[in-house]
Amino acid sequence: MQKFNIICFEPKNQAKKIYTIEDIARELGVSKTTVSRAISGKGRIGQATRERVLQFIKEHDYRPNVMAKGLAQRKTYNLALLLPKDYIATEFPFFKDCMNGICEVASDFDYDIIISMIEENNLSQLKRLESNKKVDGMILSRSVEDSQVQKYLKSCNVPFVVIGPCKDQEIPSVDNQNQEASQEMTGVLLTKGIKKLALLGGNESYSVTKHRYQGFIRAHEQQGLSFVPDMVYMNTDNQLKVTEAVTEALAHGAEGFVCMDDVICNMCLGSLREKKLRIPTDIRVASLYDSTNLEYNNPPVTSVRFDTVRLGRMACAKLLQLLGENPREELLPLSYQIVLRESTQ
Repeated sequence: MQKFNIICFEPKNQAKKIYTIEDIARELGVSKTTVSRAISGKGRIGQATRERVLQFIKEHDYRPNVMAKGLAQRKTYNLALLLPKDYIATEFPFFKDCMNGICEVASDFDYDIIISMIEENNLSQLKRLESNKKVDGMILSRSVEDSQVQKYLKSCNVPFVVIGPCKDQEIPSVDNQNQEASQEMTGVLLTKGIKKLALLGGNESYSVTKHRYQGFIRAHEQQGLSFVPDMVYMNTDNQLKVTEAVTEALAHGAEGFVCMDDVICNMCLGSLREKKLRIPTDIRVASLYDSTNLEYNNPPVTSVRFDTVRLGRMACAKLLQLLGENPREELLPLSYQIVLRESTQ
């Protein structure tokens, strides 16, 4: 009698079974509650049962239905990242790096990020976002003195975190060590013998501007020196204002410029080039925020380097904590690095 070997081929396009919690419970002969506890890691359940459930999930590539999970827990699993509508293109690298860090942490907990552009004096977009319950929490990417946005979010009890310094101790915030970095950078320049320093500051309504200004003052006090108020120029947020400040500071005998950020520093460098001044031979320049442009400038500019991606990660981790999650991101103080380059030699 002739024998035949019968080989069965599974159709290539056969749909893979998608398991639900009910399916897993039925297959393993346990309750849905037991499966949920094994997945979440919360609640009392035997270790052997937990491992059995997790092994089944791994073998069958089970993925929780986020929408169903959200309905059950009354969550949207969306977070809002609030960006200032008036930000300029040169600020984009900072916000992009923050966004990368936020998205990295959010995705680990099945949250998605909704970007919303807001105005400090027009809360309509923010109110619509809050009233429609589209998100579980918000991250405010810019800290402003006497902020109407912060007051509104606090009044309607929306979980939110501010990126930047915040005077209100009741509002959770994360920030770089801007005051400490400014103080150290200024101290380094003073130690180098550059005594007549001019400060080119940003928008005075931004909290970070105040902190960097305080660091500049404290560095002088620490070395027993008095700074000249006439050598401090705030709100230098366009090329015309920077050029005017540079011209006036040079007339007062400025030996160096401390720029509060890379944007102001680039404008300062442009003004000095127009005046045919050589860096560092004729004048020294430093920035309190580093960027690729400053690193590859000719000559490279001494700057403060912050880990902006980690700043975003910490902001998201702090918000997730407020929402009852348990992120692993360490909420330790953010460090910084003074990068000495040719512009201050």
